[in-house]
Amino acid sequence: MSHSLEGKVALVTGASRGIGAAIAKRLAQEGANVAITYSKDAKGAEAVVSAVEALGHKAVAVQADAADVKAVTAAVEQAVKAFGRIDVLVNNAGTAIPKPFEDTPLDELNRVIDINVRGVMVTTQAVLKHMPNGGRIISIGSCVGERIMTPGLTAYAATKGAVKMFTQGLARELGSRGITVNNVQPGPIDTDLNPASGDWATPQLAATALNRYGHVDEVAALVAFVAGPDAAYITGTNLTVDGGTNA
Repeated sequence: MSHSLEGKVALVTGASRGIGAAIAKRLAQEGANVAITYSKDAKGAEAVVSAVEALGHKAVAVQADAADVKAVTAAVEQAVKAFGRIDVLVNNAGTAIPKPFEDTPLDELNRVIDINVRGVMVTTQAVLKHMPNGGRIISIGSCVGERIMTPGLTAYAATKGAVKMFTQGLARELGSRGITVNNVQPGPIDTDLNPASGDWATPQLAATALNRYGHVDEVAALVAFVAGPDAAYITGTNLTVDGGTNA
């Protein structure tokens, strides 16, 4: 590891498992102290904190449902209280409720929008008050935010398309502060939410060029690069790590 984030403070939302947990651990390997949020999985969050501390860095976990504006704002304040500032924000918290759009109840639509769009915006706005010049904002979008081939993900894809445009717009606004804003767009990644052996795997696998699901560490590696000093001239971009799904 390059230790490119030595002395930096990172906040990763939705990081008790899956992609978020892998990102938190990878940023710690690069030298960062890490704050994470989680919705329900306290045991998973504790495991991530332990993994970060085992690397010799500080960590804190804060319970906060990404759909709850007050909880999200309070979580940011707790992270700042623990570490003094936030140099790197990774908006990872997200959800999908796969089903045909016509059959999706309003409460499920609201939940996907509240977490995937409003949660990202609220978290980012709260963090910007505590982010020094030269900081990093990285959102975890999706390859379906640009091109969708999997049925049942229409609402989800719309929210990830919103994250894409939010990234591009915010990059323009924050350029004068040297803060970069980028969107990492995973394709099918083997997680609890989207297992490579699951019912939805066959069409996703068929869409890839590499004929396999990705690993959480492959997403975390790209996030770590974008968070580091070598990516200082990359901003407003949508970086897809999808095994060639959108090729």
